[in-house]
Amino acid sequence: MKKITPVFIVLIVIVGSFGIGYGIGHLIHKVLQPKAFYKVIDERAEALVPAATFDYVEGETFPDGSVIPAWFHDYTRVEHDASLKQYNIRKYGVKNDSTLLQTEAIQAVIDSAANNGGGVIYVPKGTYLTASLFFKQGTHLYLAKGAVLKASDNIGDYPVIDTRMEGQILKYFPGIVNADGVDGFSISGEGIINGNGLQFWRSFWQRRKVNRNCTNLEELRPRLIYISNSKNVQIQGIKLLNSPFWNSHFYRCENVKMFDLYIFAPVKPVKAPSSDAIDIDVCTNFLVKNCYMEVNDDAVALKGGKGPWADTDPNNGSNINIIIEDCTYGFCHGAITFG
Repeated sequence: MKKITPVFIVLIVIVGSFGIGYGIGHLIHKVLQPKAFYKVIDERAEALVPAATFDYVEGETFPDGSVIPAWFHDYTRVEHDASLKQYNIRKYGVKNDSTLLQTEAIQAVIDSAANNGGGVIYVPKGTYLTASLFFKQGTHLYLAKGAVLKASDNIGDYPVIDTRMEGQILKYFPGIVNADGVDGFSISGEGIINGNGLQFWRSFWQRRKVNRNCTNLEELRPRLIYISNSKNVQIQGIKLLNSPFWNSHFYRCENVKMFDLYIFAPVKPVKAPSSDAIDIDVCTNFLVKNCYMEVNDDAVALKGGKGPWADTDPNNGSNINIIIEDCTYGFCHGAITFG
């Protein structure tokens, strides 16, 4: 008999509204016309993501009776201290060019900030083509309105590393934006991380025509955001679009807040396979608030391990104290799933 790993979760879920608009077909068509698409996205985001309305009730508890920590009721948005140096990537030689791969140039700015006491990596209006970026302790990412980090759709541009995927530690690809082992990391602003996933989606479904049983991992593709072994993380205000794989994945993280996000991956004309909006994997204290999620998979998925012997693997574990509130959902396979 197979052993199934129990994933113990202390969880309160206050689900927002659901809506699948009749204009989806038109909206998805605009994926192939980025300028028009961003305009539609901006309008939808303003209409579909309301101001936060949840009120704190003193003494409120989780289902097990434990009091919800005050941390969950601090909705302060990121505002970087003026003393934190700002690194405008354009001033360090990065060009506004959607066709020129600039991973090394952007990473050099991140490394410079990390080596000089930290700072905010400021991405101004424009489109910047990149593969995997690795943020270090003391660095933050700010995407100005009109700024787009556009992911390369050539998997050869991405490194292969030891990472966590589908409940295992294995050799695979990192995200577009990565942070590991940091305390106090943020992604903020009003810009976009665009996964540019169309070629990956087409390749996945083509592979399925040859082998109906091919797995997610066989189609090589990056996530948008991967944050691991980190504390005090906040992501707010930005849009995550067209991810090749999962939109955001958090592994072994503590004290994570996600505010005011717009997360979208299409269901047609080409389905974005396994485009989970938020994957929470062995995390403690996690708040998702006032977000809009519309993806061709799960909106929020709680994970803790995989396989018949998952409970014996020290890399696996429970998710503890998770709150999802005031969120709005378009098309998704499940507003919240377990496993």
